[in-house]
Amino acid sequence: MIVKMGQRELELGGKHLGHLREANDLFHDPAALRARMEEDGYLLIRGIQEVERVRSARRVVLENLDANGQLDRGYPLMEGVAKEGARGQFLGGRKEITRRPEFLALVESPQIMGFFEGFLGGPVLTYDYKWLRAIGPGSNSGAHYDIVYMGRGTQKVYTAWTPLGDVPLEMGPLVALVGSHRFERVRETYGKMDVDRDHVTGSFSNDPVEVVDRHGGQWRTSSFKAGDVLIFGMFTMHGSLNNVSNRFRLSTDTRYQLASEPVDERWIGEDPIAHYAWTKGETVPMEVVRAKWGV
Repeated sequence: MIVKMGQRELELGGKHLGHLREANDLFHDPAALRARMEEDGYLLIRGIQEVERVRSARRVVLENLDANGQLDRGYPLMEGVAKEGARGQFLGGRKEITRRPEFLALVESPQIMGFFEGFLGGPVLTYDYKWLRAIGPGSNSGAHYDIVYMGRGTQKVYTAWTPLGDVPLEMGPLVALVGSHRFERVRETYGKMDVDRDHVTGSFSNDPVEVVDRHGGQWRTSSFKAGDVLIFGMFTMHGSLNNVSNRFRLSTDTRYQLASEPVDERWIGEDPIAHYAWTKGETVPMEVVRAKWGV
């Protein structure tokens, strides 16, 4: 099967792109989960969230998109079909959505909070700021580390990528670059960047083939069902396939860490300050600093 990521066509099952490995068999063994995270850089947990919680959060997001004229009303609301010409939206920090009880019931559910307490070995917190994306037809996300956006507290922060509904391959699910958390030269350069401090574009690359050929590893992806979650660390490079469907791909990225460890101040509180300098003024292209770093 051929899929697209950015401008590249990739063969699923070929050199550059494979299938994500499930970790459900390790679910009740925190030590084994930690070992798998160290090995792969991610954990794919199927069915950890209740489907009805996912559907309720999905409805809240779609109602907002519909109110803003983004949906094709010739289709049922819950299908999330994009109106002709509608573009994707980043809805992170939109409290009218992300502070809704239906949304919080999903991303702060007993299932996900309990998982992280077991995985991390103690009481956990999740950032008050919630990332939420409606990826429109034709769009995708470039390859990046999360550390460059939220690296001012502990580095032991984990992202849970939660699709708000089923996400088959044609809708542009997440891809993770297995082995990228061990790219030492990349970690020592790009991985020490801070987008607000350095005013550098955040994505490491929009060319998945170039990253693999130069640094190694393999991209991996999967289709997802409502209730599935993909969990990964701050140094796991990831992006997404292109959404080649006519529907919005809805997903949320939420972050979890031990409550006892330092927290990046940009993402907590009633009104998190979020990125305050990144896109203000001149932004240095990633190509320039990668050439300087030699990565």
